[in-house]
Amino acid sequence: MIHGEGRSGRPVPHSGGSAVPGETALGPLFTPYALGALRLPNRFVLPGMQRGLCHEGAPTHRMIDYYRRRVAGGCGLIISESVAIDHPTSTRNARFAWMTARTFEPWVRCISAVKEEGGHILLQLWHEGARRTAGGAGPYALFPTLSPSGLADRTTAQGRAATIEEIQELKAAFVASAVMAKEAGADGVEIHAAHGYLLDQFLWPVTNRRQDGYGGPTIEERARLPAEIIAAVRAACGPEFIIGLRFSQWKETDYTARIVETPAELGSMLSQFASAGLSLVHASTRRFWEPEWPDSDLNLAGWCKRLCALPVITVGSVGIVTDGDDRTGKIGWELAELSRRLLAEQFDLVAVGRSQIADPNWVNKVRNGDFSATRPFEAGDTRRDDEELAALARRYRAQPGRPCPRG
Repeated sequence: MIHGEGRSGRPVPHSGGSAVPGETALGPLFTPYALGALRLPNRFVLPGMQRGLCHEGAPTHRMIDYYRRRVAGGCGLIISESVAIDHPTSTRNARFAWMTARTFEPWVRCISAVKEEGGHILLQLWHEGARRTAGGAGPYALFPTLSPSGLADRTTAQGRAATIEEIQELKAAFVASAVMAKEAGADGVEIHAAHGYLLDQFLWPVTNRRQDGYGGPTIEERARLPAEIIAAVRAACGPEFIIGLRFSQWKETDYTARIVETPAELGSMLSQFASAGLSLVHASTRRFWEPEWPDSDLNLAGWCKRLCALPVITVGSVGIVTDGDDRTGKIGWELAELSRRLLAEQFDLVAVGRSQIADPNWVNKVRNGDFSATRPFEAGDTRRDDEELAALARRYRAQPGRPCPRG
């Protein structure tokens, strides 16, 4: 068992107020939770999802309203979309978020709005690595695309391998952006090491061919850089600052990828991160109900809970219907299954992404048992303005016998 050095979360007693469906199957999901010094009203989290609502790296009023609406809709913990660290090789997309001196004040306004609404927020720090576009024009075109070994996936070469000196620069940039996030009022950061981006490229043996201590055949070698970043952020930001890490087996370009092949390897990686000062594990899966390894129904989050004492977020298609089946019944089954897993101590918090894009009040509607009023996610929602989404959700009511639009 790995110990989180006093930073592991814990359930807290309900202190009254509005009714909590404690006698129903959903009750556990609406119990408060203490994440470090943060008191969360329930177990629901908005995960980081790119919405394209920034201008030259700074959050706009549209992004601020997007987060504020989800807090008002019942979600107590916001994880921002991916925020590029303060390094010129992080990303070239002006609609993606950055944390730099130039974007600091807009982030202060964004974080303040979340807190004024009663929520808490972690900023997700990120670097694209070999997924970053190389060449072309623009203000960052002259900077290299950096990664462990110049590989974006099994078949795609992109950019070049970072030197040891550049790796140290990248680590310093993660720390600098975490310090700015703290100074802007964020409750913590989530370090993005998932889905095929830079730090995940270090974890994945397919994209990490290094032989210099930042790569190798073991997960301990490949996890060195993320662990060093966690330790450096902890030293710079203090013992109370929340440091989460999101990781995944799958990549956006390879759903079959694996960074760890066995529970023993997973446990070793988690131990390394916990010893460095990690506060929170976010185990990203595409479907939360799918088992990670044979002979057990535990998903990736469940294995993390078994192998470490840190708080764990589970995630994966909550509320999403893709086969046209009755949506109300599916949501009810999913929430009952999540409650069962929560009571079995297989996770502590659950991230709900696309369903909360589609309906800012998804959490409150679920809390009230009004599943038929939760507006289903549609593929076009990622292109819709958030005010339009909020208006559509206010008017939505499922019709009996009407199949759910495909998500």
